[in-house]
Amino acid sequence: MNRLKNIFKPFKNIFLLVTIIFIVWMLFFDANSWLIHRELNKEIDALNVKKEFYESEINSDKKEIKILQTPEGVEKYAREKYNMKKENEDIYIIETDTLKPKE
Repeated sequence: MNRLKNIFKPFKNIFLLVTIIFIVWMLFFDANSWLIHRELNKEIDALNVKKEFYESEINSDKKEIKILQTPEGVEKYAREKYNMKKENEDIYIIETDTLKPKE
């Protein structure tokens, strides 16, 4: 019986009890709890990764647009992507998937 009294003795202090309840409430039950902040931080990190990816894609697209603003760039793009050719010119397309690698 004495042992139980010694265990619960600190909880007789109302300030300690209110402080513990307040901390538990703020960590787990409040609208701005630590758990919610942790989930939001994970979401922010994922969005930052996506943002970096899209920024790099934008930069590569800007470089491609800059190249396509020249006549030589348009011609090169048309030849590579659409297999277009000039008059009196033959095009040979070699597909690398059908070639066997050297052993």
